[in-house]
Amino acid sequence: MPLSRAHGKSFAHRSELKHAKRIVVKLGSAVVTRGDECGLALGRLASIVEQVSMLQNQGREMMIVTSGAVAFGKQRLRHEILLSQSVRQALHSGQSQLKDMAIPVLEARACAAAGQSGLMALYEAMFTQYSICAAQILVTNLDFHDEQKRRNLNGTLHELLRMNIVPIINTNDAVVPPPEPNSDLQGVNVISVKDNDSLAARLAVEMKTDLLIVLSDVEGLFDSPPGSDDAKLIDIFYPGDQQSVTFGTKSRVGMGGMEAKVKAALWALQGGTSVVIANGTHPKISGHVITDIVEGKKVGTFFSEVKPAGPTVEQQGEMARAGGRTLAALQPEQRAEIIYRLADLLTDQREEILLANKKDLEEAENKGRLALPLLKRLSLSTSKLNSLAIGLRQIAASSQDSVGRVIRRTRIAKDLDLEQVTVPIGVLLVIFESRPDCLPQVSALAIASGNGLLLKGGKEAAHSNQILHHLTQEALSIHGVKDAVQLVNTREEVEDLCRLDKLIDLIIPRGSSQLVRNIQKAAKGIPVMGHSEGICHVYVDTDASVEKVTRIIRDSKCEYPAACNALETLLIHRDLLRTPLFDQIIDMLRVEQVKIHAGPKFASYLTFSPSEVKSLRTEYGDLECCIEVVDSVQEAVEHIHKYGSSHTDVIITENEKTAEFFLQHVDSACVFWNASTRFSDGYRFGLGAEVGISTSRIHARGPVGIEGLLTTKWLLRGDNHVVSDFSEHGSMKYLHESLPLPQRNTN
Repeated sequence: MPLSRAHGKSFAHRSELKHAKRIVVKLGSAVVTRGDECGLALGRLASIVEQVSMLQNQGREMMIVTSGAVAFGKQRLRHEILLSQSVRQALHSGQSQLKDMAIPVLEARACAAAGQSGLMALYEAMFTQYSICAAQILVTNLDFHDEQKRRNLNGTLHELLRMNIVPIINTNDAVVPPPEPNSDLQGVNVISVKDNDSLAARLAVEMKTDLLIVLSDVEGLFDSPPGSDDAKLIDIFYPGDQQSVTFGTKSRVGMGGMEAKVKAALWALQGGTSVVIANGTHPKISGHVITDIVEGKKVGTFFSEVKPAGPTVEQQGEMARAGGRTLAALQPEQRAEIIYRLADLLTDQREEILLANKKDLEEAENKGRLALPLLKRLSLSTSKLNSLAIGLRQIAASSQDSVGRVIRRTRIAKDLDLEQVTVPIGVLLVIFESRPDCLPQVSALAIASGNGLLLKGGKEAAHSNQILHHLTQEALSIHGVKDAVQLVNTREEVEDLCRLDKLIDLIIPRGSSQLVRNIQKAAKGIPVMGHSEGICHVYVDTDASVEKVTRIIRDSKCEYPAACNALETLLIHRDLLRTPLFDQIIDMLRVEQVKIHAGPKFASYLTFSPSEVKSLRTEYGDLECCIEVVDSVQEAVEHIHKYGSSHTDVIITENEKTAEFFLQHVDSACVFWNASTRFSDGYRFGLGAEVGISTSRIHARGPVGIEGLLTTKWLLRGDNHVVSDFSEHGSMKYLHESLPLPQRNTN
């Protein structure tokens, strides 16, 4: 029958799935049934019903195509057979003791007849918990070929949806004929309903559905059978890609295998319905798999008719991996040459860069979405580009022996020498907001350390990032490693990128504390290097110099209040209250228009005080700060440990003993004496630049430059050595002698 379809084409991108109004969820036998194929997986079903109910209550129109009647009926019939056999055996033998009883093979249609009512009763009971009514519809292939039946089915489904009822559809397995040997799908106008995959596709197209979600017992569609060594999950599948896929056997239960699902999905896609095939059995994801798909998250395989112009992010990750390995194999002078070339391009192509940046600034101002501090971060200037170029040249000069440097040598035994050498981490994912100057900085550090790099910048800096990445690749091309640095331009959500644990070795967020927290939460098996907050303290001691105090506080708070290394809490020794020094501090903050919040102790000393702070763990990121009073340097240290974020903390004092106590006892990444918090920066530390500031307690800490992007590996050089020679009666002994390190290149 020709299909009438008025609602247009399928969605081109995952991000559009959130607009899906009418959705079919197909539950495969492996999803609905238990592992023993006898009975239903009640926990999974309850979770699926909860997700469907949530979407239904959002105003969407949900339909379920379900398997499970045969499994449920098999459970019931086995129970009945066992019961009747035990009664007969007891009557026959006169004994109550049961022997092993063989259960006959149960015919599937009989199981379906016995199980369908129980399956439906279970669905009804579950949906009732969410005040949703469900209705049962049983169909066969013939119902789609008879015009009147087809019209009746269509009308019934539309009426149920209009009344906010969830239709639950299943093939009528009690009467359905055996599957015909012909192909499942024969063009857009004919479909042979011989399993629930083809049934779901037929219904989805018939009902002009926006989205068909096919839940199975695998993550999605792989390019080869799941479980094989080189099998890769296909994120987006396009019509015509079938030749690139090798199909395996079907699942332990059910009529259709993955090949049937793909055929059904492509048929539905051709009819205008978007399709996602995903895992509905994994305990960690099945509880939110349906809602995740509708939210546009990267789950399973998404079928799309629109091929992107460039590579997918998975392909970019593989390109960065291969390019990074080639980069690491270059001579140090060649990596330095690339960075010098990039530094030159930043100044040579200054006009083009500033023109692209002007477009970003104009778009941001027109949309009015960016606050003034973020607009300042977005802005590039000639002086910024010159500073960037200087920083890149510093990186190039300091990177000569970063990769492959021997940091330990040990003679294990005669002619058996061990070395520990520095090597790149692998592929870095750096996610940054607003700051296009971050792109060349991070690229230079990745190049110097031999790492592949994926960059994900904010949309607000799209034009700037595009030209800066182009220049980076131009510099990389002089030694044929253009692919080592990739800019992610696809519609990938940050949360989806954080799941690519097979492609990415380290995530480095550069942006707001909220961005960092979101990434730390979303990262699945990938380490995150960074800090979620920059709650920096300055402690003014009783022995502080009057001349130094206001200069350091002004610079720490007012020079760039949006920075993560800006002062947020000012700790003042109690003896300084109501002194000229204290008055100078307050007057300076007022002149600089800094809004003051009072800590609980500070507020108790004042009759009329500023607004009392809501939390001592606040990062203001603006011209605001908290003032709190402490009784001693020990109490200042305790306050910092309780309320700080281990970023940067400062003491102002002329007492060296007090200063050393503070420096040794404050457990932060950066601890300063008589210096502004703003010095906590890779460029100011002489690292050339930084990929970020880390407050973690493993690997790199504080401003992270080249050294923080390296790990190590062990190289053992022997001559026919075996462990058995070192046993109690062996011929060799361990020496474990430390050997001198080779001279470092200091030029």
